[in-house]
Amino acid sequence: MTNAEHKINASGKTLGRVASEAAKALMGKTSPEYTPHILSHVRVTIEHALKMHISDKRKRGVRTRYSGYPGGLKRETLGTLIARRGIEEALRLAVRGMLPRNRLLTGRMKNLVVTE
Repeated sequence: MTNAEHKINASGKTLGRVASEAAKALMGKTSPEYTPHILSHVRVTIEHALKMHISDKRKRGVRTRYSGYPGGLKRETLGTLIARRGIEEALRLAVRGMLPRNRLLTGRMKNLVVTE
């Protein structure tokens, strides 16, 4: 299998549309050699992430995570996540949420490159 390059221009698109397109490419579903249990060697580059359209309603959406300890529930809106870590981290979390949770997840996420 050869190393393939998949570029996504995010300008004017919504967060979910870009993330689902990236997840599909990272899984290898855009190539004819798709095999579900083998890591595809597709490097996905998302360009112009700052020009991506995120509505105010989406920025108010709350993301939660739990550490497992008492009092360990953390809540954060998408707007504060973008202000704190940048649009790249919000895009990475969206793509990660659309990929299957198996042993290939970390390898697939390493093939994701987000540029502003």
